[in-house]
This record gives sequence, C-alpha cells and structure tokens, in this order.
Amino acid sequence: MSTESGISLDELRLAARNHAMPLEALRWPITPVGLHYLLVHYDVPLVDPIAWQLEIGGAVDKPSTLRLDDLRSLPAVELAVTMECAGNGRALLEPRPISQPWLSEAVGTGLWRGAPLVALLDATVPSERAVEVVFTGLDRGVEGEVEQRYERSLPLDAARDAGCVLAYELNGAPLPPQHGFPLRLVVPGWYGMTNVKWLSAITVVEEPFSGYQVATGYRVRQNEDEEGRPVTHMRTRSLMVPPGIPDFLTRERIVDRGPVDIHGRAWSGRAPIVRVEVSVDGGTTWSDARVERDPDHRWAWAGWSYRWEAAVEGRCTLCCRATDETGETQPLEPEWNLGGYENNAVQRIPVIVR
Repeated sequence: MSTESGISLDELRLAARNHAMPLEALRWPITPVGLHYLLVHYDVPLVDPIAWQLEIGGAVDKPSTLRLDDLRSLPAVELAVTMECAGNGRALLEPRPISQPWLSEAVGTGLWRGAPLVALLDATVPSERAVEVVFTGLDRGVEGEVEQRYERSLPLDAARDAGCVLAYELNGAPLPPQHGFPLRLVVPGWYGMTNVKWLSAITVVEEPFSGYQVATGYRVRQNEDEEGRPVTHMRTRSLMVPPGIPDFLTRERIVDRGPVDIHGRAWSGRAPIVRVEVSVDGGTTWSDARVERDPDHRWAWAGWSYRWEAAVEGRCTLCCRATDETGETQPLEPEWNLGGYENNAVQRIPVIVR
C-alpha cells in the first residue's frame, strides 16, 4: 500500500494504542515520561509486584530467582539513554511497509535506574559453551501466525559489555505499566525492540536463539525470501524542534521573517555525535550547527542549535543531518527495506516565512 492510498484500519488501530513523542519535546534533555515514545507489541500485562519474580537460569551453574526487593537491594546504576523504535520513519517510505505507521517521532530519552545486568549474569556462572542470553517478557500474542511471549536475545559478550540495566525506575519513579513495570531491560545504543519490557526470565543458552522476534522479526531485507541481517544498534540521526507555530491540520510551520533560533537533538548507537548540519533550502546547501555533548551521558542524545536568518518571505524546507565519530552521516533519501527499519534519512520540515 502506498502512502497515497491512506492509512488502513489495521494501521490506525496500532497508531491509536502506541504513541510518538511530540517533536517539541526535544526541548527537554530528559523526556517527560508521558511524552516518551511507546510501542506495545501485544497487551500491557497487569503485574502483581508482590507475586512477581525474575528467573535467571539456563546454561549456568548457579540459577537464581529474584524478587523486586532483591533487585532494589543490589548496587544500582542510573543511565540517561536515548531509545528509538527500529521502525521510526516507516510511514515515510514508498511503498509503505504495513505496520505501526511511525513518522519521525518514535524516540525519547529516559533516566533509567536499576541493577547492572553483568553482575547478575556473572553470579550465575554461565557455561563455557554459552553463546547468547534470552530475555522473556510477560506480554503474549500472535505475530507472523506464531503464538509467543515477547522474547529477544543478545550475544553473551554484548549482554556483559554493553552496560545493560535491569531497570525498575524511569525518571526517578517506579516504571509505569506501559513502560514495563515492574522490570525491563535497557540496552544502551540498541533500537527499542531489544529493551524487553515486563521482564520475567533471563535464560543463558548454548546455541543461537531462534525465536520469532530475532529469527523472523526485526531483520533488514528486501523480500520475504532473504534471510537478511538483524537490526541492532541505532543509526546516526538528528531531529529539530519545528520552528514557529503549526497549521492545525497539516502541521506546516509558520515563522516571522527575521532571525529564527533552531534547536534539536542528535544521537547514534555506535559512536558519539561529532557534527550536525542544517539546510534551509531542502538539502542543497548545508551549514554547521553548534553541538553540545554531555560527556557524562554517553548514551543520551546531544543537543544542537543553529540561528537561521529567515530573510525571504515564502516557502522553504528545513533539514538537519548528523555525523558520528565513525563517519556515518544521515542519507538524504531513505533506504527502503521490507520491514521499514532503520530509516535515518534527513528530517524535512516545510516552513512558510511571512
């Protein structure tokens, strides 16, 4: 189905139960909880925190069962982590893949507090043959005609070294139900699907996990017959706060002639952001913005700013693009794939200067 043919009822149902972060929320370095993007694959489970427990087992010498108070009694870490849905920008592709119809706002940065995963893993003493760690949530449903709990896996080395957190707090308060109460996995730098909510089990395995969400879902491929490659780390991306005021229906922006201060955020799951550029002519010419990185928050987005002299009345298109330390720069046009994943093409905002 193309973007010209409209959103289907199935897509509308998904869009109504999941929500994006309004772009004006980019003004906050830490996204308020109610504005952080949210995607729930199946249903939000009702969890009794007294009865809930976390099972850690599989190919380990010392399996364990932990309750919420046990986790809270352990040494805690708190990380500011930017989290983006792998399907962010899907609705901008042509033809449009049919799933949650994200535009560009499926992102947010939270302050996550919890127990470091590596300490709990090492305490179980994984076997020498262990290769992956499987994370199981309490949410259940059917996807691709497969009935399943939501499960994702990480290579054992990544689970140990990525700075993963078993989070029980978000922005200084207990996790709300929609964000995974009472416990969720947070994997800095990885797309949102890796951050399993309503965590109930952690299982060390001696062969690669073949569950739906890894072997079938979240893979970049051009057709159904391809094995494709797995979606992992977030690609380099930047977004701006739309300047001026919006038209209610179209969201087209209206600004007054003269100096206009533009602000935004940029992030990458692989390396720090080193450059952000802004174009006011639809991507023909570019100027450097000022980037402000916080060295204490490696996994949070960087702020940036740019002053635009809007001297000519009429219509124009604003764009921004980021570059990280690896040299990856956002493409001008999206790279299509079957699932609509990893679309990090430059943002384009139509503006009327009056």
